[in-house]
Amino acid sequence: MNIAPVKLIECPRDAMQGLKEFIPTTQKVAYINQLLKVGFDTIDFGSFVSPKAVPQMSDTAEVLANLDLEETPSKLLAIVANVRGAEEAAAHEPISYIGFPLSVSETFQQRNTNKSIAEAMQQLVHIQDVCHRHGKTLVTYISMGFGNPYNDPWDADTVIRFVEELHRLQVGIISLSDTVGVSTPENISYLFGHLIPAFKGIEFGAHLHTTPAAWEEKVAAAYKAGCRRFDGALRGYGGCPMAMEELTGNMPTENLVAYFENIGLHLNLNKAAFAAAMAQSAAVFS
Repeated sequence: MNIAPVKLIECPRDAMQGLKEFIPTTQKVAYINQLLKVGFDTIDFGSFVSPKAVPQMSDTAEVLANLDLEETPSKLLAIVANVRGAEEAAAHEPISYIGFPLSVSETFQQRNTNKSIAEAMQQLVHIQDVCHRHGKTLVTYISMGFGNPYNDPWDADTVIRFVEELHRLQVGIISLSDTVGVSTPENISYLFGHLIPAFKGIEFGAHLHTTPAAWEEKVAAAYKAGCRRFDGALRGYGGCPMAMEELTGNMPTENLVAYFENIGLHLNLNKAAFAAAMAQSAAVFS
């Protein structure tokens, strides 16, 4: 087997954020501490956003203060929606990555961050400055990157133009996000196949939401087109609470693991810790 050049980003924040019933802070801490034992590249653990907008994430700072980071290889990522959130996240030394959702859909940008695309792009400039000043790395998510349900204009050239603008801002990590599960193997292959060779200094990721029947063809399309960064959530829990009433689930991490192992990649994960996290997830999200 070959050592995988693949990065797995586990996203308990994405799994939890839309739940109406508040998960106790101690339970979040215990679950994320278990995930930290597995060996994922990164844990998307929380967000510094308005507690009115996303009540489930109101305890992110408290969760962070209680994480056991002594022996984990995993890095931490937090999501923000504005400069104030970025400043708050950047003040925490253990956080390596600050994520910002930038949408190609005007409707979704307003729903998700209460800003126009133009305003969000201005925020992104300042957030990049915050990251530079504090030694953090900005991860920009191009949400609705494969289409949207709002009848807003979408085509691959629009996504490519967004990437060109982010390249000018020296954004080093861009994750194409299938926020509502409308991607196809064809548009996944086309976008990654064009973007990865054209922007060699950018690390591209796939944040794919999916139905149970479509996950493998989506992962295969992204991997074969050169993508090596994949977001997932155990058991496919969660999704963006700002997207739609009926949500397509996150990409199940266990499916990602199975796919990459089946094609002969060694992910260097702690299998016992992974199994324990799977069991724990059922209790957290029941």
